[in-house]
Amino acid sequence: MITGGVAPSQVIDLTHDLPAHSLCEAAFLLREMARRFPPLAVHIAIVDPGVGGRRAPVTVETRAGPLLVGPDNGILAPLAEELGVRATYRIDPARLRRPPPVGTTFDGRDLFAPAAALLAGGVRPSALGPATELRRYSIPEARRTATGARGEVLHVDRFGNLITNVPSPWIGPNVVRLTLAFGRGRLRAVPFVTSYESLGRGVLGALASSFGLVEVAVGEGRAADRLGVGVGAAVRLGWRRRPAARTEKANSARPRKRR
Repeated sequence: MITGGVAPSQVIDLTHDLPAHSLCEAAFLLREMARRFPPLAVHIAIVDPGVGGRRAPVTVETRAGPLLVGPDNGILAPLAEELGVRATYRIDPARLRRPPPVGTTFDGRDLFAPAAALLAGGVRPSALGPATELRRYSIPEARRTATGARGEVLHVDRFGNLITNVPSPWIGPNVVRLTLAFGRGRLRAVPFVTSYESLGRGVLGALASSFGLVEVAVGEGRAADRLGVGVGAAVRLGWRRRPAARTEKANSARPRKRR
């Protein structure tokens, strides 16, 4: 669950659709979505397979302004690093105005939501518990190769589109086809298009997603199901830039040899 509030009276619920325990996917989406929120936002992110265990419940004060609330299992770290970490505090249940009931399985309700409500109401993060260090966690990054890039799938949206970590600007404007392979699968050539409509119904291809990353999709279908691929799957992409067309105007502009 990822929620963000821009005022005490306004709550925006971004998604409940993520697969259970999908930490990397949640950290990626939190970082991407939070970029569009104002400095007074309080963000809660809860993908918490270690609920009730050794991981700490924390709130992060950022240099850019937003406050982050959630488990210290890495989910907050990519966004916190981007916004700049000013300080991190461990949430002490005894400091909440209404201490949560005894339990170890529902910290989203018992700890994180009450803490976020207090922060949205003006309570300082330092009032909720002692200072601590935020656990570091990095979202995997793609790397360039001589003929393309290697990366992995970061997110599968509800339409079955595969969002990779390969930046789409790496490909350039003149590429119309890619080669792609997942894991140890075979390379296949697919169109690189500008919209889902351009793919055509049932056609597998790729395009630049709204995240600025290469996305693999099927026109009016589900690429994840077609390929049997999910989050964390390795991907290889290859491309060749198409030479710019030489126009008659450009040719006629060349100086002619005198005879």
